[in-house]
Amino acid sequence: MRRLFGYTLFCIAVGMLLTLFIESKVFLIILIGLLLLIGYELFCCC
Repeated sequence: MRRLFGYTLFCIAVGMLLTLFIESKVFLIILIGLLLLIGYELFCCC
């Protein structure tokens, strides 16, 4: 369980860093949706 929390916090930190460098809001929204979809598939289906 500790590894899952660590991985989650790491991914949140990477996402926050990405928002610092990406200025386009449309691209950012598409990226967020894509990553949420991939995360859901990996967490629930595998």
